[in-house]
Order: sequence, then C-alpha cells, then structure tokens
Amino acid sequence: MSEEEKEVEVDVELDVTEEVAEDGSVEVEAVETETVTEGGEVVEETVIVEEAVVEDGEVVEEEVFVAEASAEPKSDLPPGADLEPISVEPIAELSIEERARLEAEEEERLAAEAAEADGEDEEAAPAPRELAEIAKDARYIATGKRKRSVARVIVLGGEGKITVNDREIEEYFPRARHRTIVNSPLVATGYESNLEIRIRVHGGGISGQAGAVRHGIARALLEVDPELRGELKRRGFLTRDARAKERRKAGFKKARKKPQFSKR
Repeated sequence: MSEEEKEVEVDVELDVTEEVAEDGSVEVEAVETETVTEGGEVVEETVIVEEAVVEDGEVVEEEVFVAEASAEPKSDLPPGADLEPISVEPIAELSIEERARLEAEEEERLAAEAAEADGEDEEAAPAPRELAEIAKDARYIATGKRKRSVARVIVLGGEGKITVNDREIEEYFPRARHRTIVNSPLVATGYESNLEIRIRVHGGGISGQAGAVRHGIARALLEVDPELRGELKRRGFLTRDARAKERRKAGFKKARKKPQFSKR
C-alpha cells in the first residue's frame, strides 16, 4: 500500500431498546449506525431505524427507516468560528451639555405624564361639595387636646386668617410641619380661605400644641357643618390622640429600660 492510499474502515453500532406497553405488548426499537471512515475522516454515515411491536412472541407491526448522509470532515475549530462577527459600534461619551439636555427632556416627559394622570384623576373625582354659609355674628367654639396641651378654638367668618395667642401662625409655628398639621382639617374640608380662626393654647411643647390646635379646629368645623363628620372622622381628626411619653419607674433607667445586671 502506497503512502497516498488511505485505509478505509467500516464501523457498525447497534442500539436496541425495549418498552412494555400497558396492553402487554413489547415495543422494540433498533438503531443501526454504519460509519465509513477513510484515513481518519468520516466519508459516509448510514442510520437504519427499525421499530417493531411484539405480542406473544410474534411481530405484529414493523417499520424500517433508512437515512443516509455524507458527513463532512470534522474541523478542529470551535463551533461558530465560521460565522461572521457582529460589528459593535463604540458608545460615544456624551458631553455635559448633551447629558443635561437629555435629562431635561426626560424630566419634561415625566412631568407631562404626571399631568395627564392628574387630569384623569380630576375628571374621575366627584364634584366638590358646597360650603356652609356662616353668619357675620356667628361664633363656633371648641376645645382640642394633645399630650399636656389644651387649645381653645374660636371660628368666625373671615378670609383664612389664623392667630395663635395673639400672634400670626407663621410666627408661633415657624416650622412648616407644624403649620401643615394645624391646617390639615381646613384643607381636607375646603374651609382654608373663608374662615377666621382665633386660638388660645397652653401647656406642653410645640408639637403637642400643634396637635391640640388641629383637634380643636376639627371639632369647631363639626359645629360649622355637621355633615363633615364622616370626612373628619375618616382622617382621624376628631379622635383625641392619647399617645404620650411613658413615665419612668423607680429603679429603671427609663420607662422600661432596666439597669445592667451585675455578673459578679
């Protein structure tokens, strides 16, 4: 045999599987693979599939499938090496002006979406209720409490002016959080611009006084318009907030904190 001649080899593999069906029959599948190699390269590959059904030792059904394919020689390259690479363009760095412009456009888009959503909510919301008429000489008095603070509230007809201990509300409650607490019953009912409120408050701290004023204003609004009870009650403005700092007990560091136990 010369060096140019290549040795031809034929390799035959047989794979047989059996399965028993529910009716007692046996399904047999035989796969015979014949591979022809020449000089270590696959030239031809033939696959013969035979299926048969055996009942009581006799073959009932039999089917044979033959598939022939000329196998291409295997390559040492990894899978997908023959595919064309995808060109990826480098991401250009944006300047400060361009990034600012993009951020501004995104903020405008979000603001427009929020405005549309608010418009839909306003359309779906029920029409505001009519406010009760207040006589010029009418006076509504109520008392509010919170912690150790007590507030006496007088409600008159006016233009939304609020005085606390003969001082403007911005002067007596410099923090916006406390002013929001005081005005919350008025904002919830729509009476923030057509009433004059005079308040006398004493005891406790600034936070407790703000809670007492809110409680008193809510009770006074109930005197102005009894139909506001449902809205004020739902928001918790008519309930006296009984939360307070628990007193310290004898032998304790604080209300419930005990001193460290001596190990020795």
